[in-house]
Amino acid sequence: MINAVLVFNNNGQPRLTKFYTQLDTAVQQRLLSEIFTLVAARPPSSCNFLPLPPLLAPSSRTSTEHNDAPSLVTYRHYATLYFILISTSTESPLALLDLVQVYVEALDRLFENVCELDLIFNFETLHAVLAEMIVGGVVVETGLEKVVEGVRAQGRVAKRPVNETRGGLSQGIWAGR
Repeated sequence: MINAVLVFNNNGQPRLTKFYTQLDTAVQQRLLSEIFTLVAARPPSSCNFLPLPPLLAPSSRTSTEHNDAPSLVTYRHYATLYFILISTSTESPLALLDLVQVYVEALDRLFENVCELDLIFNFETLHAVLAEMIVGGVVVETGLEKVVEGVRAQGRVAKRPVNETRGGLSQGIWAGR
């Protein structure tokens, strides 16, 4: 199960926080700070998986409860953004990396050269794409075309002014791998 989806910029400012398990607000704030600090400090050559910080890591629980407890942080860094998933040990880390890739590609298609400003001013689209892919912490769709089509059918994609041109983050997203 996916417990949370987080998107941060390079300065540690959250651009998306979606929790699928209920946590106290103070714990959420501490978790956001700890997760970003851990992920940002890792060198680019390190793997994209790490254990959950002690703040939420399971304590002495029975083995059946342990499978439902959040225990893994999976992340991907694209240019100026970190895409982070907190999940249970039952989720495949490689499948989660693929989920992040599909999420980023869907945003890139919907915004046509997505940039950080698109995420700030059109957060409804961010949540709509996430809702097409994950429901209640369970992945329901990973097909890029179906996700994009579903969001467009909802009418949740914001239109940019016709005269607005910018290079976008897209070149940076793919170059930042």
